[in-house]
Amino acid sequence: MDSLKGQVAIVTGSATGIGYGIAKRLSEEGANIVMVDFDPEMAEQSGSEMAARGTEVEISIGDVSEPQTAQDAVRKAIDKWGKIDILVNNAGIGGINGNIWELDVEELDRVYRTNFRGVFSFCHEVIPHMIERDYGRVVNIASIAGKEGNPRMVPYSATKAAVIGLTKSVGKELAGTGVLVNCVTPAVVQTRILDEFTPEQVQYMVDRIPVGRTGEISEIAALVAWLSSSECSFSTGAVFDISGGRATY
Repeated sequence: MDSLKGQVAIVTGSATGIGYGIAKRLSEEGANIVMVDFDPEMAEQSGSEMAARGTEVEISIGDVSEPQTAQDAVRKAIDKWGKIDILVNNAGIGGINGNIWELDVEELDRVYRTNFRGVFSFCHEVIPHMIERDYGRVVNIASIAGKEGNPRMVPYSATKAAVIGLTKSVGKELAGTGVLVNCVTPAVVQTRILDEFTPEQVQYMVDRIPVGRTGEISEIAALVAWLSSSECSFSTGAVFDISGGRATY
């Protein structure tokens, strides 16, 4: 398994959950990893686990909603390896469950800053380095909620829809270059983000998956690994569903 041998990947929100699963899978394929997370303790623990398996890892601590975090991660990658081949924008939060008339605009802003502003900032900082080398793979983690909309989850659904729109736009901006931009839209996966939701909200999401179960982190990571590789060569600005049959378009 060395489809990414010698490549350099930045993965946001990679101390736990889907992000950690993606970082591990990319490292198993031979990539060097810049792990970005806001939790220093968990990032150090996860980074140490990966390093113990022989992966070259750099840790970059910060809030993805702040542009400085993207700048710091890019600097670490360039200083150590001189390039960035892969960007996986995974960091995200679920937000408070509630009808739109029960939520205030500050909650929308909070979710927006992580789920969309963070994706914008990392694309803004990373893509010029990819353009310079005429090669790169950007994979944004959106959600099936961004396509179908989940009730009582307006900030989350709307910001994930925005990630899909960004992916399509940037994919077209870079069409004709060696830089491809795609996104993944998972249905519910059993991770720490579900702690933000009510049990009723989680059950609503699971009930709408025809195969009758949540997704596995390893399944998401496998798809991201392919999208991050040179084998993915004719897809850009595309949306890849991994929803257990829930997606309707």
